[in-house]
Amino acid sequence: MSNNPVQTVSTSNDKYKVILAVVAAIAGVAAFYILAGQATWIRAIALVVGLLVAVGFVATSEMGRDFVSFAKEAVRETKKVVWPTRKEAGQITAVVFGFVLVMALFLWGTDQLIGFLLYDVILGWKK
Repeated sequence: MSNNPVQTVSTSNDKYKVILAVVAAIAGVAAFYILAGQATWIRAIALVVGLLVAVGFVATSEMGRDFVSFAKEAVRETKKVVWPTRKEAGQITAVVFGFVLVMALFLWGTDQLIGFLLYDVILGWKK
């Protein structure tokens, strides 16, 4: 017997909530532009209300709850990260710059060698 997790298909109510959220966000932005002759704070309130209604609809859907759960898990994981000290970061940076310098010299030398072999030895063209 297998232990495959069961995934549920989102209900049509969740789809309607997402559609309503999109409509509310569009309505908030549209109200912001329609109220162009009004005071700026009235326009801002219309925009914020539309966006808050949209966030409310999304937050009550399964997709919104999954996103909030994912965001909490991401924050929990970033707290587990061990960041390097200033000295370690400087050492790592120096190693990277040193490697880039060595690779640049290697590629320049390889280019010069191939150019010499191709133009001077094989084709006989002198520069």
